[in-house]
Amino acid sequence: MTPHWSLETGGSPTQAERLGERIGVGGVVSRADAAADAAISFEAVSKWFRRKDRLVHALSRVSLDVRQSEFVSLIGPSGCGKSTMLRLAGGLLEPDRGSIVVNNQSPAEARRQKRYGFVPQHPALLPWRTVRRNVSLLSDVNRQQENPGMSTDDQLAMLDDIGLTPFLDSLPRELSGGLQQRVSIARAFALGAPVLLMDEPFSALDEITRADMRYLLLHLWGKIGSTVLFVTHSIPEAVVLSDRVAVLGSRPGRITQVIDVSLPRPRHAGVEDSDDYHRVLGEVRAALRQGWSS
Repeated sequence: MTPHWSLETGGSPTQAERLGERIGVGGVVSRADAAADAAISFEAVSKWFRRKDRLVHALSRVSLDVRQSEFVSLIGPSGCGKSTMLRLAGGLLEPDRGSIVVNNQSPAEARRQKRYGFVPQHPALLPWRTVRRNVSLLSDVNRQQENPGMSTDDQLAMLDDIGLTPFLDSLPRELSGGLQQRVSIARAFALGAPVLLMDEPFSALDEITRADMRYLLLHLWGKIGSTVLFVTHSIPEAVVLSDRVAVLGSRPGRITQVIDVSLPRPRHAGVEDSDDYHRVLGEVRAALRQGWSS
């Protein structure tokens, strides 16, 4: 059930693959303990793609649990399988080995029941629909379903809260890139889905707009409480947004480290001046360098 809107406030195995260790904070953790309250659970997932006359090993025995209402970012070098993990979690691809569970369902079943919101790199708004009609699109389609999403009143309150009221009747072509991405994010939240999958949604924005969008996203997420799996190339972005950052090594992608972001919430721009922020930033950067060379 969607909460009432209040203005107040994922060849042959190597030895490492066969071991399939779960690497996290404090080292290897119990699978049963980690998966007990997971909204998204990857268990020893491997994926290959055929490219002309060869197989490309995209993911190698990836295991990761994302807890309910947790914000987890995936970060790593280009081609390491971050977006592949997102498509696997969303039921758009199937693993070649291993298993994925989303809220006690297969990804395909969760997708059929529209239990996901998806925010792509580019907004993908319908050009003939106004802002309000783009935001209401998915919830309108699902109105007769078990999870109908936000009411119209709650959608309008959300849009007002993030500064979109003056643009309710504007078409996408009349909006800046930052405003278009606000609409895209609002549309995903309006669906009322328990899981949001976000694939580098801010990468096409200028740095100032991108920084603003991070805190707008945190503001919305703090009110709705969805589970978020977020792909990014930006270390500062991953640290500001996340409860944990999963670092992937170069292809075949595997999780080399999961770093706990112990910054207090709610987070505001001042967090980037704190010693704890810079400490975590350094941890993620070091893990990326290690994963790149491993």
